[in-house]
Amino acid sequence: MTPPTARSSAAPAAREPGGTSTRAWTMRLLVLGIVLSALNLRPAITSLGALLEEVRDGLGMSGSVAGLLTSVPPLCFAVFGVTAPRLARRFGAGAVVCAGMAAIATGLLLRPYTGSTAGFLAASALALMGIAVSNVLMPVIVKHWFPDRVGSMTGLYSMALALGTSLAAAVTVPLTDALGGSWQSGLALWAGLAVAAVLPWLPFVRGRLTAPGARQRDGDGPAPDRRAATGTQDSVRTEPARAETPKLRITRSRTAWALAVFFGLQATAAYITMGWMAQIFRDAGVPAGTAGLLLAVTMVMGVPLAFVIPRLATRLPHQGPIVLALGVCGLAGYAGLYLAPAAGAWAWAVLLGVANCAFPLALTMVGMRARTGPGVAQLSAFAQSTGYLISIPGPLLVGVLYQHSGGWGLPIALMSALMVPQMAVGFLAGRDRTVEDEAAR
Repeated sequence: MTPPTARSSAAPAAREPGGTSTRAWTMRLLVLGIVLSALNLRPAITSLGALLEEVRDGLGMSGSVAGLLTSVPPLCFAVFGVTAPRLARRFGAGAVVCAGMAAIATGLLLRPYTGSTAGFLAASALALMGIAVSNVLMPVIVKHWFPDRVGSMTGLYSMALALGTSLAAAVTVPLTDALGGSWQSGLALWAGLAVAAVLPWLPFVRGRLTAPGARQRDGDGPAPDRRAATGTQDSVRTEPARAETPKLRITRSRTAWALAVFFGLQATAAYITMGWMAQIFRDAGVPAGTAGLLLAVTMVMGVPLAFVIPRLATRLPHQGPIVLALGVCGLAGYAGLYLAPAAGAWAWAVLLGVANCAFPLALTMVGMRARTGPGVAQLSAFAQSTGYLISIPGPLLVGVLYQHSGGWGLPIALMSALMVPQMAVGFLAGRDRTVEDEAAR
């Protein structure tokens, strides 16, 4: 008679070919879901930036109200992003991301047709809510499912995010013209991309897939028979359940605070760029279509660099030098916008695009500054929620300064001034240490 232990190990082994095939298919589906989700995390913002003047005229917005509109993304990211770990523990990370993509699709489809500024803001908030929870969970998913490939997977995710950002900036105006010049149609068409992103996550919501690597997380042997055989929702929720927030007082960690402030300041620069840079070029005499292309160039710089920088960062003991190099590019770009916005427009767009790659660097450091999956989940929620709170006033203040000063001198001076502390706290956040060790002290 075969001992019980022999039977429990022999049964999974007999299923190994099918199990291996299922895990490989699941891994590919997961990568597809990550890429499609990342493509949807910025078009809601950059498509609006390309048509901001038309939206303002259509809804009767002042410059200050438009500034408020450009501050809505970080506000929603801060408010809703902090709920992401709790939702993931209850429903599973895949289910939450799937719901987030559905919220993006619904919000983007509704907002151009609400007919009022308040309705436009409300529908935008719905889309941004979906973006917020996905923002927080992406580093968690990467750390959990790809623990040995954090740099490369963060690079792939960041590259797809940059591609979606630049694509929306580049083609929104031409597509709007092709659709008869209606800004409503130009904004609503991006809902289709979000619908496509819902599909890869549906099997995770329905509980038919076990997380890749789940069987090896706690040992080298196969998982118990019950998990391997059932494939029920319990098997899918086993992984999110392990991401429960540990008893970690993350506010005791100086690195966590440095990373949160760095995240907030780079987000401030990014949302000012996405919301206002096209308008800066248009006010300098650049045609609307060209201004949209310039914004797209800024965003598309993140496509190759978002893949290179995380891989480079994971190989360095200290990421501070990368932070400083990106900051210098940002300062040079702002100086160019002030001195010769139209004459050197393409150069300034490239430099600011390089500076905006502080975002994938920040995501990579989130994965590096914590040792465990739960630690990454807590650090990601803390850094992003706190960071986005910090970034809220920036785009709004730029709108107010622009309206009351009648030009871009003061707003550009503000952008330049904020780059200096960004470089300082980013250098501190790049030191080789973990939040678990600091909080334990």
